[in-house]
Amino acid sequence: MTSADLDRRLAALGRPFRLIVTGGGTGGHTYPALTAIRTAGARLGRLGIGLDVLWVGTESGLEARVAEREHIPFKTVATGKIRRSSNPLKLASPANIKDMGRVPLGAAQARTIVSDFKPDVVLSTGGYVAVPIGLAAKFCRRPLIIHEQTVRLGLANRALARAATRVAVSSESTLSLLPDSVRSSAVVTGNPVRPEVLTGEPDKAISALGLTGFDRSLPTVYITGGAQGSVQINTVVRAVLPWLLTQANVIHQCGATSIEESRQYVAQLPAEVRPRYLVMDFVGPELPDVLALADVVISRSGAGTIAELTALGKPSVLIPLATSAGNEQEHNALHLQQAGAAVALVKGAVTSDGLRAAVGRILASPVQRKDMAQQARSLGRPDAADRLTEVLLDVATG
Repeated sequence: MTSADLDRRLAALGRPFRLIVTGGGTGGHTYPALTAIRTAGARLGRLGIGLDVLWVGTESGLEARVAEREHIPFKTVATGKIRRSSNPLKLASPANIKDMGRVPLGAAQARTIVSDFKPDVVLSTGGYVAVPIGLAAKFCRRPLIIHEQTVRLGLANRALARAATRVAVSSESTLSLLPDSVRSSAVVTGNPVRPEVLTGEPDKAISALGLTGFDRSLPTVYITGGAQGSVQINTVVRAVLPWLLTQANVIHQCGATSIEESRQYVAQLPAEVRPRYLVMDFVGPELPDVLALADVVISRSGAGTIAELTALGKPSVLIPLATSAGNEQEHNALHLQQAGAAVALVKGAVTSDGLRAAVGRILASPVQRKDMAQQARSLGRPDAADRLTEVLLDVATG
């Protein structure tokens, strides 16, 4: 199938394209869905075709706030969340039993939503809210695409994999982990990255953030624990910061709850290195430019972060969130480490000595930074949103 063939099939619809998107709970599920909606809308718009989209999620989830901000019609379904445990007896907890009782209601609501909306295709990006809509798509004979952001299928996508028309995955490494019955329907698209992340300019970060004290002859390290910050990362970073600032400039996104303590710590830094350190509670519109400026990134290893780092080709030191669902962040970090694109600090290695050793080796060797950047870029798929959109539109019109 060529793009021209797909465009002809879309034009033959003679009406707006109808898309249901489901998934959310976290940014890792929500933002790929949003990027897919925007990309599909742009692709259809170039053909003069409208996009009617409905997002189905939970009332309290991030997806509800994002849909409202983006003026995307939104509906909710009752859901049950399975709280994982290595102890099978704990799976029968009162909270799990109560939530499982909501599943039949959610299934009935989902079937009504899909039947009434009559989508050309349903896209699930994961999270427990996606299960009832995905199963309703199968029941109503509507094509279902599931998209997995991490190396291993999450619980929701595992439950929906056999019902899916296509299983879109972010990494070639995922293919060998899929059941034989699912592998034939799998396609590697990558994980959609917000387009603006790819357009950063280093000099804009310098001017926008007033980084006049930065020494441009030194590499720059960007440290982030995610939007809320990370006490674990902040603690190990603080222990090595006086040394780190002799090696590099540092931009540190520490989170709102740690900003005052971090500012007090800044005042105690040696005067000669203090101008090379900027601590912020949150990096907003400046993020693309900060990432463009960064030579090394120290961060968590969520799926969205991994997609951005590899699309941009950034060497990294990854400190996985130990409580991530299915230990997915550790899998992500080790996957990049095995490819030579990152250093993963897991379990007992998350210490000030471990961090200093890891980042020290990278900062000391421009050749290693270049090699790691190339390896990261080889894993990246900056065109993932276009690839996923192509799959959606192809399945819907095929």
